[in-house]
Amino acid sequence: MIPTGLLGGSFNPAHRAHRGISLFAARALALDELWWLVSPGNPLKPAAGMAPLAARLASARRMARRAPIRATAIERELGTRYTVDTLARLVRRYPNRRFVWLMGADNLVQFTRWRNWRKIARTVPIAVIARPGYDDGARAAISRGWLRRFVRRADQVKSWTTWRPPALVLLRSSPDPTSATQLRGANPRWHLDPGPRALTDPVTRRPLS
Repeated sequence: MIPTGLLGGSFNPAHRAHRGISLFAARALALDELWWLVSPGNPLKPAAGMAPLAARLASARRMARRAPIRATAIERELGTRYTVDTLARLVRRYPNRRFVWLMGADNLVQFTRWRNWRKIARTVPIAVIARPGYDDGARAAISRGWLRRFVRRADQVKSWTTWRPPALVLLRSSPDPTSATQLRGANPRWHLDPGPRALTDPVTRRPLS
C-alpha cells in the first residue's frame, strides 16, 4: 500500500502555505506522495472571482515543483463535485494506495456543511493541520461533535495506515499566514498569464486540454 495524502481545494491560486502544510504533512505522516486535487468548482465557494481550472492547475503545478506533490485535475475526469464522491471513486480506482484526507483547521470548523461528512470520515482517516485564527474553532467543533470519539493522539500519527476510519488527528506546524485572498488582492490578473502548462495529468497520465 502506498501512503498517499489528499489535499483538495480551489488553489485560486496555489501558494507557499499550501506547499508548506503539504511538506509538513508528508513528513509527519510518512507519505510517499501527496495529491493536490484542484477542484473544477468548489460547492461552498462562489463562482465569482474563480479563475479557470487551467490557470489554477498551472499555478498548483508550479508551486509543487521539486516536491513529492502531484497537482491533478482528476475530479474533472471522475465527474465528481463533492469530496464524498471523489473519495469513494479514488478508493475503488486505486486499491494499492492508502489515502489520508488533509484539511486545514478552518475547514474542520465548517466540516458539517460538507455533503455526507460522516461518510467522508468513515472512508479515510483525516489529518487536520493547524491554521492561524482557526484552532480554537476546530477544537470546539471536535469537542461538541460526533468526531470527538475518533480523535487519535498526535504521537501515534506514524501508524495512521493501520487506523480504521473514522479516525482524526490534529497536527501543529509553523503557520504561514499566506492566503489566496491576499494574493488575488495584490494581483487580480494573476490568472491571465499562467505560463507553460503540462501536457499530461501527473496522476491519470491523460492529456490535459
